[in-house]
Order: sequence, then structure tokens, then C-alpha cells
Amino acid sequence: MISLTRLNGQRFAVNPDLIQRAEATPDTIVTLVDGTKLLVKEDLDQVIRIVDDHRAAMVARSIEIANEAAEADAMPPRRSRAHLSVTPEVD
Repeated sequence: MISLTRLNGQRFAVNPDLIQRAEATPDTIVTLVDGTKLLVKEDLDQVIRIVDDHRAAMVARSIEIANEAAEADAMPPRRSRAHLSVTPEVD
């Protein structure tokens, strides 16, 4: 989620994946994929930067998670309890 500001100063959060376009007319209008139009205080360049920063943070976090998983796979396995199995006798 990204945080934007309405013209009256009220902050709100919006999913940047739902933004279809943003335009300056001279106020900045953010249009969502469902057609909802949001008038925001941030200028067009700020909206673009906020969305870009959010996406970059998501990519960076994905890389961190992948690296953590790779490090965990490279660690020697922990000792676990012995595995017991039962084999039926054959006559």
C-alpha cells in the first residue's frame, strides 16, 4: 500500500497495483482500474516516485527472502529424531 493525501489533508492508503493512470490537470488525479478517481495533494512526479519506491521495496524484499531461503538450504540439516519403520514379516 502507498500513502497519499486528499486535497483536504486527509491521508489514505491505496494499492498501487490498482492505479491505472495519474494525471495533472492542474490538480493530480489518480484513476484506479475500476474507474474511481482520487484527487490528491501530491504532484504527478511525487505520485510516480512513491509508486516506484514502493515497487523497488517489494523487489528488494523478494530478493532478501530468496537469499534467506538459499542460506537456509545451504546450512547443514538439523539432527532430527530417528525415523522408525515397521516391515511386515514374510513367511
